[in-house]
Amino acid sequence: MLTLYFAPHTCALSVLIALKWLDVPHKVEKVKLGDPEYRKLAPLGMVPAMTDEHGKLMTQAAALLKYLVNKYPAAKLGGDGTLDGNYVLDEKLAFLTGDFHPAFWPFFSPKRFTVKEDEASIAAIKSASHIRIDRVMLELDRQLGNNAYLLGQQRSIADAYAFAMARWADYLPKTISHYPNAQRFMQAMQEDEGVQAALKHEA
Repeated sequence: MLTLYFAPHTCALSVLIALKWLDVPHKVEKVKLGDPEYRKLAPLGMVPAMTDEHGKLMTQAAALLKYLVNKYPAAKLGGDGTLDGNYVLDEKLAFLTGDFHPAFWPFFSPKRFTVKEDEASIAAIKSASHIRIDRVMLELDRQLGNNAYLLGQQRSIADAYAFAMARWADYLPKTISHYPNAQRFMQAMQEDEGVQAALKHEA
């Protein structure tokens, strides 16, 4: 059985959503980021991590999502199987991993970006992050356009990943309501039964 190591309010939610969509047997273990006991399993102490039926450890959200696509191809949570279709999915995942997620790091973990510890320095880093977050939120909004999902009308792992992180915008002065396509997408996702089942693990 697959076991997902999960911490609330992280991108690990994306993998949990995919597991709920797949409706396959799985376990969820809540962990604390950086906990010494958890680091014995996952040395970086980060989530998501997942073990397969044989106990093999796997990490990194995008890689885990692609693993699930390949393991359960009949669910059609990936690209359309064509060269171009698979590229589009990989492009979305690369945007979410390489641009979207890192934009939030200075906001949530400002001490990573300075050796100073005074309140003014920390506040300045968090404030500076707003511009970068707005840029990636605008890009997400553009990519969605009038489509229901990032791949058009086909639900995919990219949507689970985007949902898990886009909700972080509500911690900022410019909330999700400022991005109409993203807001529509988020509202629809919140009504999804698999998403609701995954969110129960954060309650």
